[in-house]
Amino acid sequence: MNSTRISRRVNAPRAIVYRALLDARAVATWKVPTGMTSHVHAFDAREGGSFRISLTYDAPTGTGKTTAHTDTYHGRFVKLVTNKQVVEVVEFETTDPALRGEMTITISLADADGGTDVLAVHDGLSRGVPTADNEAGWREALAKLAALVEAG
Repeated sequence: MNSTRISRRVNAPRAIVYRALLDARAVATWKVPTGMTSHVHAFDAREGGSFRISLTYDAPTGTGKTTAHTDTYHGRFVKLVTNKQVVEVVEFETTDPALRGEMTITISLADADGGTDVLAVHDGLSRGVPTADNEAGWREALAKLAALVEAG
């Protein structure tokens, strides 16, 4: 199983960044690749709470993991440490065995000069997801997170 580790400095306090990790509307904004639209079906942001999200390609050329043009995943929050860490276990809804299985995403926040250091670790990456694509996706997501929280 592969893992990715992506970090980024965000010019906002940890409390604001943490809130954006647990707010369904914020997640629909920052945790979606360019060229896709996010739909949050369920989002219970508490330890033990679950969520379900679909990402749909804007253009019909994209190939989805769940349907022809959509990636749907579900998961649960396994650990929440206020203003410090969010740990989620997620799984794609797919019939493709190369994309099945639980993956763990740990987002850690630390004080940094003028803001927050954000570290996203994605463990147990499904073998059907290229590591380079996952890293690029996390870089883009953290850039969108930064833009969201820095805008106030």
